[in-house]
Amino acid sequence: MKKNIKSQVFWFILILSLLYPVLVFAAGGEEHKGTTVMDWVWKIVNFSILVFILVKFAGKPLKNFLRQRKELIEKSIKEAQEAKELAKKALAEVEERLKLKDKEVEEIISLSKTSGEAERDRLIQDGERLKVKILEQAKANIEHEVKMAREAIKAEAVEAAMNLAEEKIKKKITTQEQEKLLQESIKLLEGKN
Repeated sequence: MKKNIKSQVFWFILILSLLYPVLVFAAGGEEHKGTTVMDWVWKIVNFSILVFILVKFAGKPLKNFLRQRKELIEKSIKEAQEAKELAKKALAEVEERLKLKDKEVEEIISLSKTSGEAERDRLIQDGERLKVKILEQAKANIEHEVKMAREAIKAEAVEAAMNLAEEKIKKKITTQEQEKLLQESIKLLEGKN
């Protein structure tokens, strides 16, 4: 590879040295009418010396710089490709995770719906049972209240009847009859003792 580069540099310098006078003549045109062939030879020699010095002293550092630059660029390209591959892998993993998360979300939603429906059904059943219990309790309370009301009405009716009977008896019984009843009650009490 070094020989290949050296031969390329040699041919480049040689071609440039031969083309230099033509380029100078084409650029200057009429201004160089008074120049001789020796002037051209000296210009070529000067140019060749300049190129030689540049190649001799700047060639190796320039080659090193260009080689290092090439290696750096190749390394950067390789790292960029590796980074691209890693990014692709990461993207694929993230997409896969998102697919799994979507499935998990769907499963959670499905479970939530199923659980919610089961809970709703359970609450409806509990409500029905509670409704039956409340109706039974209300029926029992109503029956108890009716029974209590009937007993209270009976007691009031008995008391009212007794009061009425007592008043009627008081009106019909004379003082002699009252005394007679009192005497009979006393005898009955005495007889029991």
